[in-house]
Order: sequence, then structure tokens, then C-alpha cells
Amino acid sequence: MSKPRVIKDYEKLDEGIQEQIKLSYPKGFEKHLIKFPNREGKMVSALPFETDDKYYLVRMTVAEAQEIVREDDDYDEYGKLREDVKEVYEEKYDEDLGDDFELTDPDEEDPLLKEMNEEED
Repeated sequence: MSKPRVIKDYEKLDEGIQEQIKLSYPKGFEKHLIKFPNREGKMVSALPFETDDKYYLVRMTVAEAQEIVREDDDYDEYGKLREDVKEVYEEKYDEDLGDDFELTDPDEEDPLLKEMNEEED
């Protein structure tokens, strides 16, 4: 069974999802952005994130990814998730992420994106 796909701006995500994303990308988002054509054929970028029940594509540009981390107190001046924050989030979401959580490799074609693009054709 395929998971529902959610394409959303980072700021509009639930705080809990934002915290889980930070845990998954403790060194920032910029290097993990993927590009894909939207429905109009324009190339857009997003951060992939998967939970047990949904597959998220969090819309953001490289500049927005850098700004989010720079302005977020959960990250240090080097753009890394602060250790004290990481520990709190790990304790809070340990059950949610579990062993089934998997980051998308930015160098491989994402099968869900491929499926999404095929559905749009």
C-alpha cells in the first residue's frame, strides 16, 4: 500500500514533524534537497522526509534551507543540531522513527518521486 504524499512548505508543517526532520537531518537540509518537475513542468526543490504513515516533500530552495537552519536556535553557529536539542528530540521521537526510518539518498532516483511523476503524465 502506498503512503499518502504531502507537499508542503516547512513553516506550515506541524512542529512535531519539523522536530523529526531536524533529527533526520542534523547537519542541515541543503545537501539533501532533491529536484523534480512540478505539475506545470517547472523544476522545484524539496526535502524528502518519510514517516510511518506519510511521505513528505518539504518545499524549499537552497537559500531557504540555509536560512531556516541559520535562524533556528536548535542549530549551532556551524549549522549543526545542538547536542542537547538532539537528545531531547531523540527521547521524544525514539518510537516514531524506529529502525524502519530511512533517509532518501540524494544521489539515487527516489522511487516515490518517479511514481508521482508517472501519475502526473
